[in-house]
Amino acid sequence: MNRKLLLSGLGFLILFSCTKQKENVSHWRGPDRQGIYYETGLLDSWPENGPDLIWSYEGLGAGHSSPGIGNNKVFVTGMPDTSGVLYSFDMDGNLLWQKEYGEEWHVNYSGSRSTPLVINELVYFVSGMGEVFCFNADNRTKVWSVDLLKKFNGKNIQWGIAESVLIDDDKIICTPGGPEHNVVALNRHTGETVWTSKGFGELSAYCSPLLVEHNNIRLIITMTASSVIGIDADTGEFYWRAIQLQTNNIHANTPVYDKGIVYCSSTSSREGNSGLLALKLSADGKSVEQLYRNDEFKNLMGGIVILDGTIYGSSYRTRNWYSVNVQVGEEKLISSDLGGGVIVYAEGLFYCYSEEGEVALVKMDPDSFEIISKFAVLLGTDQHWAHPVIHNKRMYIRHGNALMVYNISK
Repeated sequence: MNRKLLLSGLGFLILFSCTKQKENVSHWRGPDRQGIYYETGLLDSWPENGPDLIWSYEGLGAGHSSPGIGNNKVFVTGMPDTSGVLYSFDMDGNLLWQKEYGEEWHVNYSGSRSTPLVINELVYFVSGMGEVFCFNADNRTKVWSVDLLKKFNGKNIQWGIAESVLIDDDKIICTPGGPEHNVVALNRHTGETVWTSKGFGELSAYCSPLLVEHNNIRLIITMTASSVIGIDADTGEFYWRAIQLQTNNIHANTPVYDKGIVYCSSTSSREGNSGLLALKLSADGKSVEQLYRNDEFKNLMGGIVILDGTIYGSSYRTRNWYSVNVQVGEEKLISSDLGGGVIVYAEGLFYCYSEEGEVALVKMDPDSFEIISKFAVLLGTDQHWAHPVIHNKRMYIRHGNALMVYNISK
């Protein structure tokens, strides 16, 4: 065979393989875990009552987790009583199977927390009780599970473990919060320990970690009880810590990385050192310096999105939406026309899901906030906390015991 043709064919196969794998991997808050979805061909306005509802399902039980989508299936967790259940649907909303996985968090703000991570034929998530699971996506067989708190001497936290696990090649990254084994990497096929990191030895803090590729080093960045920490992704070596406080040790927002800077957002602390924190990574990623801190920007768990040099997000339990200049950290109130809540972005527009139960399509810039369309979420129970998911021109909204799927395709 002609050598050029052979190399061309091999290149195509590699590209096809990588593309196929990428398509079959779901992620918390989008493919980069930054709240940005790279979909195109989406509606630039919605009908008066919202986009068309393709399908819905009521009966998941209590839960705040978003759906995970992969392998041409939709996976979501819920808690009908005190046991957690993993549900599998086809793309038309037909329930394929459901599998009880054990005790779920039922002490306060009850229900599942962790968004399923789907990698080809496997599904991963953590219960509010601190047990990480791997299930076969096709036949609901449990492949493995690890009690993180028991194995790594961790301790559960006030409102239950809420981490959505991170994939890094053949590793799953979790945060048991143990004093000696604070952050751990598990082999995603077997559940065996690959490495553990002492980190800063604090309790976990509801945070889902971020994988950052900075110059020639790969970092795991997450938040624990009073810290932002950076760890070598390959070895677990602990590199740096920056103070980040919140009165109840809640750091539910995944850090965001942009152009060598890490941004972390929490609400206030009586001791200061809270709010929005910007940390500049050193060239080798092994240290950080604080660029600024804005204690007035108080975003607890709705997430932030960085776009063209501006941070966008809302203030917890208010109707205030802000833009923040990434260079100096100065915030500007741009709207009080929508309840605060979750923010994600796709194809030039923001999707905002307020704690008051409205979903809005919004055009934002540093000086303005224009609601193009909005509708009320009429199904479901309890708090409006789950983050929307955009996949294949559909928007997935989870509200307590209900999952709703809307057509947002042009």
